[in-house]
Amino acid sequence: MTGGLPKSAVTAEMVARGDRASLARAITLMESRRPDHREAARALLQELMPRTGRAVRIGITGVPGVGKSTAIDTLGSMLTGKGHKVAVLAVDPSSTRTGGAILGDKTRMARLAADPNAFIRPSPSSGTLGGVAAKTRETMLLCEAAGFDVILVETVGVGQSETAVADLTDFFLVLMLPGAGDELQGIKKGILELADLIAVNKADDAGAKAKAAAAEYKAALHILSPASPAWTPPVLTVSGLTGQGLDELWAKVLDHRKRLEATGELAAKRRAQDTKWMWALVHERLYERLHHDPALRRRVPAIEKAIADGALSPTAGAGEIVKLLGI
Repeated sequence: MTGGLPKSAVTAEMVARGDRASLARAITLMESRRPDHREAARALLQELMPRTGRAVRIGITGVPGVGKSTAIDTLGSMLTGKGHKVAVLAVDPSSTRTGGAILGDKTRMARLAADPNAFIRPSPSSGTLGGVAAKTRETMLLCEAAGFDVILVETVGVGQSETAVADLTDFFLVLMLPGAGDELQGIKKGILELADLIAVNKADDAGAKAKAAAAEYKAALHILSPASPAWTPPVLTVSGLTGQGLDELWAKVLDHRKRLEATGELAAKRRAQDTKWMWALVHERLYERLHHDPALRRRVPAIEKAIADGALSPTAGAGEIVKLLGI
């Protein structure tokens, strides 16, 4: 679909007007692997950068089955009802055969999918570490330039996706299931350290269990040092199905933003994220060259075979590849 997309297909003015079709085409351009498309995408994003940075960026994670999509559908609908424009970037695991997004988040966010003030973009992770789409950050900035003032980034909820999305967003929401018990025993300490708020979902169906789980998570958070001296992560019980507790959750998001803006931490966090983004792009360029440079493509299979045959050590093989890259 991107193959016939001309450079002039979308302009910064079209995106800035909030035209949804133009935004979708701009994102498609950004995701294209064609060199001419990539140059056009970089120029487009550079022109739109002054219009970015004002949205509330929220990362949302949770184990499969916790009800992320339902909670996002209800939360997003509540926010559009308050006058916000909401963009949902739902990062799906890639199909190993086609590379396409396979979970179909639009079908699980029926209300938002039909809401004129919402925009849902399911994106394949395309094998990117952590399941975060390679162009998620650029997509987020395009949505901001198009006037969306709340960006929700849903993670796959596995591997390193939590860390990757925390590096994209201002506020990191972790959804948990009722009945902590064994789940609390097995939970990664890292996710608790990343969380700005823990919400125990499905409180409508398991109220007592949800409250008990919330108490256990609060106790677990007390033994960790908060990431910011200005914010202690709260634990709430919510229902993505009925909307119970979501008003309080949004109030906490705004309170967090207000506190971190007052201390300068929010601006510092975004500057640090921009630096990480730069290095991620450097790594992406090196990876692309490694896989597309004709000389490298001719030589790498022989290096791999030599290592597999035991004729060359991995260290020596890496050294040969680095030399071919001219590093």
